Amino acid sequence: MEPRNLADAGDRDRDDAVPAAFRAALDSLAAVRVRPEIELGRIPAPQRLAPFAVALGARVADPEADDEDDAEIASARFIVLFDPDGHEAWHGTTRCVGYLSAATDEELVDDAMFSEVAWSWLTDALGDCGATHHTVGGTVTRTASTRFGELAGPEHSVDVELRASWTAVGTDLDRHLAAWLEVLGNAAGLPPPGVHLLGPSDRVGSETL
Repeated sequence: MEPRNLADAGDRDRDDAVPAAFRAALDSLAAVRVRPEIELGRIPAPQRLAPFAVALGARVADPEADDEDDAEIASARFIVLFDPDGHEAWHGTTRCVGYLSAATDEELVDDAMFSEVAWSWLTDALGDCGATHHTVGGTVTRTASTRFGELAGPEHSVDVELRASWTAVGTDLDRHLAAWLEVLGNAAGLPPPGVHLLGPSDRVGSETL
Protein backbone atom coordinates (compact mmCIF):
# COMPACT_ATOMS: atom_id res chain seq x y z
CA MET A 1 0.00 0.00 0.00
CA GLU A 2 1.20 3.49 -0.81
CA PRO A 3 -0.30 6.90 0.08
CA ARG A 4 -0.72 7.85 -3.59
CA ASN A 5 -4.09 9.57 -3.15
CA LEU A 6 -3.46 11.61 -0.03
CA ALA A 7 -3.92 14.92 -1.79
CA ASP A 8 -7.47 13.94 -2.80
CA ALA A 9 -8.52 11.76 0.13
CA GLY A 10 -11.73 12.73 1.94
CA ASP A 11 -14.34 15.39 1.26
CA ARG A 12 -12.65 17.83 3.60
CA ASP A 13 -9.40 17.53 1.64
CA ARG A 14 -11.19 18.49 -1.60
CA ASP A 15 -12.94 21.45 -0.02
CA ASP A 16 -11.72 24.80 -1.35
CA ALA A 17 -11.54 26.00 2.27
CA VAL A 18 -8.68 23.63 3.04
CA PRO A 19 -5.58 25.77 3.75
CA ALA A 20 -2.85 25.73 1.15
CA ALA A 21 -0.32 24.71 3.81
CA PHE A 22 -2.26 21.55 4.62
CA ARG A 23 -2.63 20.71 0.92
CA ALA A 24 1.12 21.14 0.51
CA ALA A 25 1.68 18.83 3.49
CA LEU A 26 -0.53 16.15 1.88
CA ASP A 27 1.35 16.47 -1.39
CA SER A 28 4.67 16.01 0.36
CA LEU A 29 3.43 12.90 2.20
CA ALA A 30 2.27 11.38 -1.09
CA ALA A 31 5.79 11.75 -2.48
CA VAL A 32 7.44 9.54 0.17
CA ARG A 33 9.07 6.41 -1.20
CA VAL A 34 8.52 3.43 1.08
CA ARG A 35 10.95 0.53 1.37
CA PRO A 36 9.48 -2.78 0.15
CA GLU A 37 9.39 -4.41 3.59
CA ILE A 38 6.89 -1.81 4.85
CA GLU A 39 3.22 -1.67 3.87
CA LEU A 40 1.78 1.84 4.13
CA GLY A 41 -1.76 3.08 3.59
CA ARG A 42 -4.39 5.60 4.61
CA ILE A 43 -6.40 4.96 7.80
CA PRO A 44 -9.20 7.00 9.42
CA ALA A 45 -7.90 10.16 11.06
CA PRO A 46 -9.09 11.55 14.41
CA GLN A 47 -11.83 14.12 13.90
CA ARG A 48 -11.81 16.16 17.12
CA LEU A 49 -8.15 16.89 17.80
CA ALA A 50 -7.67 19.49 15.08
CA PRO A 51 -9.61 21.17 12.26
CA PHE A 52 -7.67 19.09 9.70
CA ALA A 53 -5.97 15.72 10.04
CA VAL A 54 -4.58 12.84 8.04
CA ALA A 55 -3.46 9.44 9.30
CA LEU A 56 -1.38 6.60 7.87
CA GLY A 57 -0.96 3.04 9.05
CA ALA A 58 2.15 0.94 8.45
CA ARG A 59 3.19 -2.62 9.15
CA VAL A 60 6.16 -4.91 8.71
CA ALA A 61 5.43 -8.59 8.12
CA ASP A 62 7.64 -11.66 8.37
CA PRO A 63 7.77 -13.09 4.83
CA GLU A 64 8.63 -16.54 6.22
CA ALA A 65 5.67 -16.78 8.59
CA ASP A 66 3.22 -19.59 7.79
CA ASP A 67 0.34 -18.14 9.77
CA GLU A 68 -0.85 -14.70 8.66
CA ASP A 69 -1.90 -13.94 12.24
CA ASP A 70 1.71 -14.37 13.37
CA ALA A 71 3.25 -12.63 10.36
CA GLU A 72 3.23 -9.09 11.74
CA ILE A 73 6.55 -8.04 13.26
CA ALA A 74 5.71 -4.40 13.85
CA SER A 75 2.94 -1.89 13.22
CA ALA A 76 2.75 1.88 13.38
CA ARG A 77 0.54 4.90 12.91
CA PHE A 78 1.54 8.37 11.75
CA ILE A 79 -0.95 11.21 12.24
CA VAL A 80 -0.72 14.82 11.15
CA LEU A 81 -2.87 17.38 12.99
CA PHE A 82 -3.20 20.83 11.46
CA ASP A 83 -4.72 23.96 12.95
CA PRO A 84 -4.29 27.06 10.75
CA ASP A 85 -4.83 29.29 13.77
CA GLY A 86 -2.04 27.61 15.70
CA HIS A 87 -2.23 25.65 18.92
CA GLU A 88 -0.88 26.96 22.21
CA ALA A 89 0.41 23.57 23.38
CA TRP A 90 2.05 22.81 20.04
CA HIS A 91 3.70 26.23 19.64
CA GLY A 92 2.83 25.95 15.96
CA THR A 93 0.21 24.87 13.45
CA THR A 94 1.28 21.31 12.61
CA ARG A 95 1.63 18.43 15.05
CA CYS A 96 2.95 14.99 14.11
CA VAL A 97 1.89 12.06 16.26
CA GLY A 98 3.43 8.62 16.02
CA TYR A 99 2.71 5.27 17.63
CA LEU A 100 4.43 1.95 17.02
CA SER A 101 4.48 -1.51 18.52
CA ALA A 102 7.03 -4.19 17.73
CA ALA A 103 8.16 -7.56 18.99
CA THR A 104 11.73 -7.36 20.25
CA ASP A 105 14.50 -9.44 21.79
CA GLU A 106 13.49 -10.89 25.16
CA GLU A 107 16.88 -10.01 26.65
CA LEU A 108 16.26 -6.31 26.03
CA VAL A 109 13.45 -6.14 28.58
CA ASP A 110 16.09 -6.13 31.33
CA ASP A 111 18.38 -3.66 29.57
CA ALA A 112 18.17 -0.38 31.49
CA MET A 113 19.46 1.54 28.47
CA PHE A 114 17.01 0.14 25.94
CA SER A 115 14.42 2.88 26.42
CA GLU A 116 17.04 5.55 25.80
CA VAL A 117 18.24 3.72 22.70
CA ALA A 118 14.69 3.37 21.36
CA TRP A 119 14.03 7.07 21.93
CA SER A 120 17.26 7.93 20.12
CA TRP A 121 15.89 6.13 17.05
CA LEU A 122 13.38 8.96 16.75
CA THR A 123 15.63 11.90 17.57
CA ASP A 124 18.38 10.62 15.29
CA ALA A 125 15.97 9.89 12.44
CA LEU A 126 14.41 13.35 12.60
CA GLY A 127 17.87 14.86 12.42
CA ASP A 128 19.11 12.55 9.66
CA CYS A 129 16.02 13.22 7.53
CA GLY A 130 16.25 16.98 7.99
CA ALA A 131 12.82 17.13 9.62
CA THR A 132 12.83 20.53 11.31
CA HIS A 133 10.84 20.30 14.52
CA HIS A 134 10.49 21.35 18.16
CA THR A 135 8.43 20.55 21.28
CA VAL A 136 9.02 16.81 21.02
CA GLY A 137 7.89 14.39 23.72
CA GLY A 138 6.88 10.79 24.17
CA THR A 139 7.24 7.48 25.98
CA VAL A 140 8.91 4.12 25.46
CA THR A 141 7.25 1.10 27.06
CA ARG A 142 8.53 -2.48 27.25
CA THR A 143 6.11 -5.30 27.98
CA ALA A 144 6.99 -8.93 28.74
CA SER A 145 4.29 -11.59 28.30
CA THR A 146 4.14 -15.28 29.16
CA ARG A 147 1.46 -17.51 27.63
CA PHE A 148 -0.04 -20.43 29.55
CA GLY A 149 -2.25 -23.36 28.66
CA GLU A 150 -3.62 -23.60 25.15
CA LEU A 151 -3.21 -19.94 24.21
CA ALA A 152 -1.54 -19.88 20.79
CA GLY A 153 1.73 -18.09 20.21
CA PRO A 154 5.27 -18.12 21.59
CA GLU A 155 5.58 -18.99 25.26
CA HIS A 156 7.52 -15.81 26.03
CA SER A 157 7.40 -12.54 24.13
CA VAL A 158 8.58 -8.99 24.62
CA ASP A 159 7.04 -5.97 22.90
CA VAL A 160 8.20 -2.38 22.73
CA GLU A 161 5.81 0.53 22.27
CA LEU A 162 6.90 4.01 21.31
CA ARG A 163 4.53 6.98 21.43
CA ALA A 164 5.75 10.39 20.36
CA SER A 165 4.57 13.75 19.13
CA TRP A 166 6.38 16.80 17.85
CA THR A 167 5.65 20.09 16.12
CA ALA A 168 6.74 20.23 12.49
CA VAL A 169 8.17 23.39 10.99
CA GLY A 170 7.16 23.97 7.38
CA THR A 171 5.11 21.76 5.04
CA ASP A 172 7.78 19.25 4.00
CA LEU A 173 6.18 16.47 6.03
CA ASP A 174 7.73 13.86 3.77
CA ARG A 175 10.84 14.24 5.92
CA HIS A 176 8.86 13.61 9.09
CA LEU A 177 7.09 10.54 7.69
CA ALA A 178 10.40 9.20 6.37
CA ALA A 179 11.89 9.61 9.85
CA TRP A 180 9.01 7.73 11.48
CA LEU A 181 9.28 4.90 8.95
CA GLU A 182 12.99 4.72 9.77
CA VAL A 183 12.06 4.31 13.44
CA LEU A 184 9.64 1.56 12.46
CA GLY A 185 12.38 -0.20 10.52
CA ASN A 186 14.71 -0.05 13.52
CA ALA A 187 12.01 -1.40 15.84
CA ALA A 188 11.29 -4.24 13.41
CA GLY A 189 14.98 -5.11 13.12
CA LEU A 190 15.20 -4.31 9.41
CA PRO A 191 18.68 -3.78 7.93
CA PRO A 192 19.54 -0.31 6.60
CA PRO A 193 17.95 0.35 3.19
CA GLY A 194 19.95 -1.27 0.42
CA VAL A 195 21.66 -3.74 2.74
CA HIS A 196 20.92 -7.43 2.16
CA LEU A 197 21.37 -9.84 5.03
CA LEU A 198 22.93 -13.14 3.96
CA GLY A 199 20.80 -16.23 4.35
CA PRO A 200 21.92 -19.85 4.11
CA SER A 201 21.41 -19.93 0.35
CA ASP A 202 23.48 -16.78 -0.09
CA ARG A 203 26.46 -18.39 1.62
CA VAL A 204 26.68 -21.33 -0.75
CA GLY A 205 29.94 -21.10 -2.60
CA SER A 206 31.05 -18.08 -0.54
CA GLU A 207 34.32 -19.84 0.24
CA THR A 208 35.43 -19.25 -3.34
CA LEU A 209 34.93 -15.49 -3.17
